[in-house]
Parts: sequence; C-alpha cells; structure tokens
Amino acid sequence: MILSTAERKGDARERLLARLLDAFDEALPSPEMSLREVAARAETSHALLRYHFGSLSGVLAAMLKVQRSRDNEVFFKTAQQGTFADLVVAIWRAYTHPEQLSRVRGFFHVVGLAAYSPGDFREFIDSLDDLTAMLASLAEREGHDSKEALSMATVAVAAIRGLLLEAVLTPGAHSEDAVALILRMSKGRCAPHTREGP
Repeated sequence: MILSTAERKGDARERLLARLLDAFDEALPSPEMSLREVAARAETSHALLRYHFGSLSGVLAAMLKVQRSRDNEVFFKTAQQGTFADLVVAIWRAYTHPEQLSRVRGFFHVVGLAAYSPGDFREFIDSLDDLTAMLASLAEREGHDSKEALSMATVAVAAIRGLLLEAVLTPGAHSEDAVALILRMSKGRCAPHTREGP
C-alpha cells in the first residue's frame, strides 16, 4: 500500500506530537521557551517543528488539543455512569489539580492568541465545544429540553473556565464552594433580582 504525501505528513506530525507530549511529561512548554529549546528537549529539529506546526503557538495548540482529547475520554466515562453534577465536579477537580497548572496557563495563553487570530487556531477553537456537548447530553438525559440543557452546559463550562482563569491570575483566591456555585448558576438559580418600577 502506497501512502499519499498528505498521509505521510500526517503520520510524521502525529509521531512528532507524541514525542513532544512524552518530552514534556503531559505538561506544556512555557511560552517563554524558544522553538529551538522545545525541539532540543524533544530531541528533534527546529525545522521539523516549524514545518509541521508553524510556530511555538502552533505547537502549544496541537499539544493542548491532544491532551484535552485524552481528558475528554476520561470525562466521557464519568458521563456514561454519572450525572450532570458528577461531570462538573470531575472537570473542576481535574483542572484544579496542582499538576495541571502548566496546562491551564497554556490553555489561556492559546485562547488569547486565538482571539486575535482565529483563522490560525481553527482546529483548536473547534475542539472547545466538546465539554459543552457532553454536559448538554447529560442534562437532556436528566429530563431537560435540548435548549435548556445547552444553556446549562454553556453556563457551567463558562463558569469553570472563568474560575480557572481567576485561579491562575490570583492563586488561592477561588472559592471552595466554586462547584456548588457553578451548579446553581447552570440551573438558573442565581438570576439577578429585578426591581419593580422605574
């Protein structure tokens, strides 16, 4: 069987990604590292990284996508056996573990870059709705209609990401009751009271 150039390039990229993930032990390179430093740590060439990923930002986005895909496989098992609340708790615990700090910081770094240049990060951006879809499916399974389920999931994921950003910017500041708050918000129990009259 003869592989096309695209298939060979895809295989080479996947092997390179596996090497990067192994070299950084499931963490992420610091954005302060140069592409040459990343290549040296992964025992590959700077030219290969540039060819397959374009830049350090491309390396970070590709590594994050693989890592998040692996996380989602674990979360999917929780979703099969548990509730909406169980999955929210699992996501929160997974990403607030101290060993995840590098990845959480890397996630927000890449999100910031993607906000300025979405076309360069399309694959990464397209992967961001995975958790929302998983949570929405659980909410539907628990009896919510599809619109309400999607709203619950969207609010839960947005709250988790917002609180994670706060934890990165102000370590130790996030509330111990964050998960309970996320669950109340996602169910619409924290809607602001509106005052009658002018």
